[in-house]
Amino acid sequence: MEISNNTVAIIGGGVIGGGWAARFLLNGWTVNIYDPDPDAKRKIEAVIANARRSLPGLSDVAMTPEGRVVYCDSIAEAVTAANWIQESAPERLNVKHKILAEIQQYCRADAVIGSSTSGFKPSELQQGAKTPGQIMVCHPFNPVYLIPLVEVVGGENVDQDILQTASGVLSNLGMKPLIIRKEIDAHIADRLLEAVWREGLWLINDGIATTTEIDDAIRFGFGLRWAQMGLFETYRIAGGEAGMAHFIEQFGPCLKWPWTKLMDVPELTDELVKAIADQSDAQSGAHSIRELERIRDDNLVAMMRALKGQNWGAGALLNQYDADRKPSLNDVDIRAPIPTIDRTVPIDWLDYNGHMNESRYGQVFSDATDQFMEFIGVDADYMATGGSFFTVEAHIRYLSEMREGQKLGVRTHCLVAEGKKMHLFHKMFDSDGNLVSTGEYMLIHVSLKTRAASEPDAKIALKLAEISSFHQQLDLPDGVGRSVGAARR
Repeated sequence: MEISNNTVAIIGGGVIGGGWAARFLLNGWTVNIYDPDPDAKRKIEAVIANARRSLPGLSDVAMTPEGRVVYCDSIAEAVTAANWIQESAPERLNVKHKILAEIQQYCRADAVIGSSTSGFKPSELQQGAKTPGQIMVCHPFNPVYLIPLVEVVGGENVDQDILQTASGVLSNLGMKPLIIRKEIDAHIADRLLEAVWREGLWLINDGIATTTEIDDAIRFGFGLRWAQMGLFETYRIAGGEAGMAHFIEQFGPCLKWPWTKLMDVPELTDELVKAIADQSDAQSGAHSIRELERIRDDNLVAMMRALKGQNWGAGALLNQYDADRKPSLNDVDIRAPIPTIDRTVPIDWLDYNGHMNESRYGQVFSDATDQFMEFIGVDADYMATGGSFFTVEAHIRYLSEMREGQKLGVRTHCLVAEGKKMHLFHKMFDSDGNLVSTGEYMLIHVSLKTRAASEPDAKIALKLAEISSFHQQLDLPDGVGRSVGAARR
């Protein structure tokens, strides 16, 4: 079973439904939305605006062209042509049953129906359904357009082929589908969250900690570890060279100590609710919800981009997501400057002036050089044989600003390719085709064994000579050979 027409129906446009809409939309899907709330469009557009600002910053290649949003007047209108339907209605089983019945009355027989429920099991959702095997749990985490995890639970009635289809679609959206083999109340992640939540309630109830102190314990401590290694791998490392067995031997007896009240929960009295609410409001300070969302998004982008550099956890997932969408250079016309970079300026590239930091121009041109090297065959396999190019001189001109979320492209002109030398001239353009920067680079081929200049492999030299022969026929780019204080040419 394959999904081909890429139309999704979002039923319920709250925080979660709006996040789903944004995730699908920015991956090129047509998004049909139904929500009876008269203010739904405004709320959803605010979520989509946040996603447009933050999601592209996770990628180092151009995003898929954005799809389109259709606001529908009925469930029938939304689902008729959809091959994926995501229900994100309130967590009341009778409400979900009514909505799911109406969905199945009008939807395609081969459509996947996912429910965003955080607590109900698929067997509960499937009760009385026309086609039980069409309905599964696809439980995401807020913000859906940034957090990759989706808990996928089919239960006994859903065919494994449909689960694999759903998993494939979610992976193509840059998400991490976690297929849960047995249904259980609240699935996996929320059960873990619930344990921490209950313990937190007791710590406040007993006057031991405030909401701020509890959050600090998480965000400055184990939360950072959990973000990239999870629970068990973190503890395995804590066991030292002897590993998890040693950790359990050391700390296993603690499980019998009276450290936790997880078997009980404090009564949520008016006083406790007020204490929690007051402390949480004070903790947030003067920030509005929208401001807090942006702060959250900025932090998540920066954290996950950092993990990309380590190719670890969520970062490894994003690297694979980029690799799957990276355009091939096999059919590039070498008679013109080579398209080496197409991407978006991410949030964490901005400086105190509100535009792209000058060091990032250098990073873009460095990445463009790497892409050009890969194009001529100087890739990981070639470098493993002991050869590469080193930059020995560079000059960057900053002609215009690049701001958050702007798209940029680099086109690379090979000025000279003679023996050990490779002379490149990069031009950076914004999405309107305006020249914003140039980078001129002289590189020398070296032996990675001796770290001295050496002749490149014959195949590399031949490819370079072929490109250079065409590029030397092009007009010399403006600014070649410039340096600070030199006369214009």
